[in-house]
Amino acid sequence: MVRFRFDPMTAADWPTVQRIYQEGIATGHATFESAPPATWEDFIKSKLARCSLVARDGNGEPVGWAVLAPVSARRVYAGVAEVSFYVAAAHRGQGAGDALLGELIRIAEAGGIWTLQSSTFQENAASIALQQKHGFRIIGRRERIGRMSHGPLAGRWRDTVLLERRSRVIGAD
Repeated sequence: MVRFRFDPMTAADWPTVQRIYQEGIATGHATFESAPPATWEDFIKSKLARCSLVARDGNGEPVGWAVLAPVSARRVYAGVAEVSFYVAAAHRGQGAGDALLGELIRIAEAGGIWTLQSSTFQENAASIALQQKHGFRIIGRRERIGRMSHGPLAGRWRDTVLLERRSRVIGAD
């Protein structure tokens, strides 16, 4: 089994993170975004920097990344975050996503996050299955939530599956 090392994401990782993000965008099933942000600053400003990480293979090469973004600025939702995770095309199916999501959950709980949520295209069955493996449950389907602006599905309305994971250690009382 391939082993991975996890490091906090930094500005130095941005070119690789941006490339991996673009690979995900190209699939048409990762995000409504049509392109990654132009700069590291634009990317990280809406994320929880303490919960942003890069997975590296045994050679130190970045193979994936994961971040959390707050769902609201309201204090009552301080422990609720939206998950994004991407694996480089060349490393998909090798356990990187599984390891990355597990580590993201660990650091989220260590940082006081009690609920993780994601909005995943229904066609992205691998991502949905992986999230369910890590304790996420489907809580609903958002029908025609947005229209694709790019790729082979440009102009089509898309549905997403809303998934949620409640921590068993934070906010469990």
